[in-house]
Amino acid sequence: MTERFDSSPLRIAAVIPCFNEALAIAQVVSEFQASLPEAEIHVFDNNSTDDTAAVARAAGARVTHVPLRGKGNVARRMFADVEADVYVMVDGDATYDVGEVRRLIELMVEGNLDMVVGSRVDDGADMQTYRRGHRFGNALLTGAVASLFDGRMTDMLSGYRVFSRRYAKSFPALSRGFEIETELTVHALELRMPFAEVPMPYRSRPEGSESKLSTYRDGWRILKTICKLFVSERPLQFFSSAAGLLVLLSLILAEPLVSTYLNTGLVPRQPTAVLVTGMMLMAMLSFVCGVVLHTVTIGRREAKRLCYLGIPGVRSAAGRP
Repeated sequence: MTERFDSSPLRIAAVIPCFNEALAIAQVVSEFQASLPEAEIHVFDNNSTDDTAAVARAAGARVTHVPLRGKGNVARRMFADVEADVYVMVDGDATYDVGEVRRLIELMVEGNLDMVVGSRVDDGADMQTYRRGHRFGNALLTGAVASLFDGRMTDMLSGYRVFSRRYAKSFPALSRGFEIETELTVHALELRMPFAEVPMPYRSRPEGSESKLSTYRDGWRILKTICKLFVSERPLQFFSSAAGLLVLLSLILAEPLVSTYLNTGLVPRQPTAVLVTGMMLMAMLSFVCGVVLHTVTIGRREAKRLCYLGIPGVRSAAGRP
């Protein structure tokens, strides 16, 4: 795990999304320069209003301006503009320790993985480093994704990740904001990509810098993203569940109508009968929609899979059998 990549053909790029991180970005760049000197360091400045770009450039990073606000917009530019075999993505707030980044890359190469996630472990220096509310919300959202998409992950929202080229170039990046981590995770789960998690220290921010994460607003956006991805990636399950619920409700409403009809031969509550009929028709339509969209989803997933398979894995790029 300690082998250096100086003699390997691997092209390694550190891609760092930033918004108003003038107090922290120089530390992040310098840590990459010390731990991974052969890597190209790219800072993507998300239309900051402070001196983030100037500080990053002075520290030796290549700076790209991304005018559209949102981490998802930055990720879209990062994967489109940067050419590399390995992408190391880390937030520019200096909360992630990149001192062991070489170990993550070696793990990726040895296992021929497509994603390695640095799962956050509080360093214990400050009770506010990884707040209890954020930890609970992360566990809740991670559990939801793991349940819906058959995945095993403990920190879905980590901003410290290593990607292979074939992951980066097959990732559509549709999200705009902090919900991008959810999309990154679901992309790997849906294509059955091999990935791993490695516990990594999570540090306090440099004094004076502030988090851009809004607990409730961004949490709500992430939850909506999970729901949207479930509908788009699991349409048969979603619409079948809706159809089953409609059938159940219609049967409950129809039971007294059927009993009355069998006893008297009359249907006294015609509006309820019409409602039951409509609900049954909606259930049938919902199920048919699920079947049709499931077929579309399979075709879309196959297209992404073929794009993914058309790019050599990281082990091949490293010249290893």
